[in-house]
Amino acid sequence: MAGRALGVTEIQAATGEFYDDGAKYATGGSIHICPAQILPKIYQQIEECALTAHQAIGCRGVSRSDFRDHDETDTLVWLEVDTQPGMTETSLVPELAAHAGLNFGELVRWMVEDASLDR
Repeated sequence: MAGRALGVTEIQAATGEFYDDGAKYATGGSIHICPAQILPKIYQQIEECALTAHQAIGCRGVSRSDFRDHDETDTLVWLEVDTQPGMTETSLVPELAAHAGLNFGELVRWMVEDASLDR
């Protein structure tokens, strides 16, 4: 967002082992830890990779990059850039924005204003 990453959220399924559709979309189906409780160098690496991917594919506005920690090798695995991230009460972008000091209205206002700019 505006040339910076909003932060990193760690997601855990509230019940069960897998982060499936039920855990993803149901209220209370997952636990969001924001900011993620990970090593500072890993946190920074995630933010840098997400911003690099956002810029490399020409994203505008807000995108969300998903990563996974590879259990066996303890390395980061980049999964995707979501160019249309959710904006619901269980979505990560509004939660990250709030952590960064932007309420939902401010986030939406920024997105609309940013979308209207000629670049």
